[in-house]
Amino acid sequence: MKKIWIAIICILFVSNSLGCKTKDVNHKEDKNMVEYSEELQAMGDQFQLPKEGEEIAVLHTNHGDIKIRLFEELAPKTVKNFKDHIKEGYYDGIIFHRVIKDFMIQGGDPTGTGMGGESIYGEGFENEISELFHARGALSMANTGQPNSNGSQFFIVQNSKVDDTVLTQMDDLAKDGKYPEVNAKAYRELGGTFHLDGKHTVFGQVFSGMNVVDEIANVETGEMDKPVKDVIIEKAEIVVYK
Repeated sequence: MKKIWIAIICILFVSNSLGCKTKDVNHKEDKNMVEYSEELQAMGDQFQLPKEGEEIAVLHTNHGDIKIRLFEELAPKTVKNFKDHIKEGYYDGIIFHRVIKDFMIQGGDPTGTGMGGESIYGEGFENEISELFHARGALSMANTGQPNSNGSQFFIVQNSKVDDTVLTQMDDLAKDGKYPEVNAKAYRELGGTFHLDGKHTVFGQVFSGMNVVDEIANVETGEMDKPVKDVIIEKAEIVVYK
């Protein structure tokens, strides 16, 4: 009987070690945190650190870790799709199949071609457009360009500069109350891809590992913007921030 109990305890220990429980992440030990200005953090929740106890996504790539805050209240269907895929191991071992420097890095297709992948709902699902926008570091859904076509593919905005003429126009519109002030400030401070706003669902923001995103964006690419050497998501996890 004693041997049986020891075996049961060992099984439970192994199960927990393999990730049956959501892991905790201590951000105090993180050396790759993104430094968003205090003013920008105060203006928009998109640029704040996750709250203690909040679930975040971590993409462990062969270039380093990318940590992402998810906005479940603003994009519930999209975040559930992303989280469930991660928990099922859907993204483990797949590549960033499309990388464009000064634009974005794209992954989430298990075929690695840019033509595959599906949602947890079994079909394409609708955009969830909110006040979140495509500033540098934004996590957004890729789609076919057609309505209700979101699947499993996503991209992270890497561009760090917006044209000065466009920024001036944003500032002027913001002063007149015709454009969100936080958008204008973020695009000026961080960069981004403003032309995608309203067309794709933003559902997360990188708060650690933009150095990794930049490194990936600078790899050599070939046909169809595919990296010559595979950039791999070795494992994706949902963990608790503390």
